[in-house]
Amino acid sequence: MNPREVAFTGLFTALTAVGAQISIPLGPVPVTLQVLMVLLSGLVLGPRVGFLSQIIYVLAGAVGLPVFAGFSGGFSYLYGPTGGYLLAFPLAAFFAGYLAENFEGRKGMVIGSFLGVSVIYLLGWLRLAFFLGGDFHRAFLLGVLPFVPIDVAKAVLAVLIAARVKKAIDWR
Repeated sequence: MNPREVAFTGLFTALTAVGAQISIPLGPVPVTLQVLMVLLSGLVLGPRVGFLSQIIYVLAGAVGLPVFAGFSGGFSYLYGPTGGYLLAFPLAAFFAGYLAENFEGRKGMVIGSFLGVSVIYLLGWLRLAFFLGGDFHRAFLLGVLPFVPIDVAKAVLAVLIAARVKKAIDWR
């Protein structure tokens, strides 16, 4: 990795941590700006560096740094009701970045953002369902459905921001 990639990895790790603190409680899964930052990391940095920034974020929280929502951290959060969402962040950044790089224009960014959100929903929903004793329907109602309009807006916002950032700087 070159020094710019290291710096941007750290920046997006920190932005995800800050996004986690902007939180509105909504049942067992809060509304935060983490998803926006995860998508931006992939769209702006590309699949490899975006993935790495989110791996570092998840590992930082797992070892106890207070980077998760509510200034929390610890390995137990990966086993809690929101653990699947957290574990999906690196994959979401990777897919968003991969599709953004491999499709022309904003089309790849849009598809990548929605695939990234879908990956977060899938892993988050599955973990939440197991946490709720296998109640997949209740997990969907609590951990996916209320967030769809919010995360659609975050995905669109991520595309708009990433397009402007990429136009303004050539970070590589």
